[in-house]
Amino acid sequence: MITVGLTGGIGSGKTTIAKSFEALGIPIYIADDEAKKIMNTSKVLKRKLIALFGESAYLNNELNRPFLAKAIFNDKALLKKMNAIVHPKVGAHFIKWKNKQKAPYVIKEAAILFENGSYKNYNYIITVTAPEKIRIERVLKRDNASVEKVKAIIANQWKDELKIKLSDFVIVNTNLKTTKMEVLKIHKKLLKQISKS
Repeated sequence: MITVGLTGGIGSGKTTIAKSFEALGIPIYIADDEAKKIMNTSKVLKRKLIALFGESAYLNNELNRPFLAKAIFNDKALLKKMNAIVHPKVGAHFIKWKNKQKAPYVIKEAAILFENGSYKNYNYIITVTAPEKIRIERVLKRDNASVEKVKAIIANQWKDELKIKLSDFVIVNTNLKTTKMEVLKIHKKLLKQISKS
């Protein structure tokens, strides 16, 4: 089955795009959501994360997300170590999930698809972009975060120009109506490519 990677920086609107594809009957795997679930349920991950961050990594047997976010906020080495623990587990979970799907293609939505080198595992890649000002506004509205924090996250992610060079499709997500038309266009192109192969 064809696997399509859907990526974009924080606040670019990946989830909105994912929902538009879902409305067309395409199964969507949101890597971030699944990672959170696995970090809460996997005893192996729990053990490894406590070894890395200390007992405060979990609070009342639940992942202590504010603590982890603060710990990795300005520590790229720590972030890298955490990703090395979590990503292989999420990757294995995704393969199991994908094998159960009955569709011409599936989409895996992941924020750091290029940063961690996993972009090589996809047949096609869609990158979602939006001007930085709009992205910051969206995140401030959504997450109640500070501008400084959002800018720090943006600084940890690849620049859009780099992502675009390695992508098969690019959606500039500033207008919902235009975006939905773009999604439909890409969907049709993908189905055409799949029918050829």
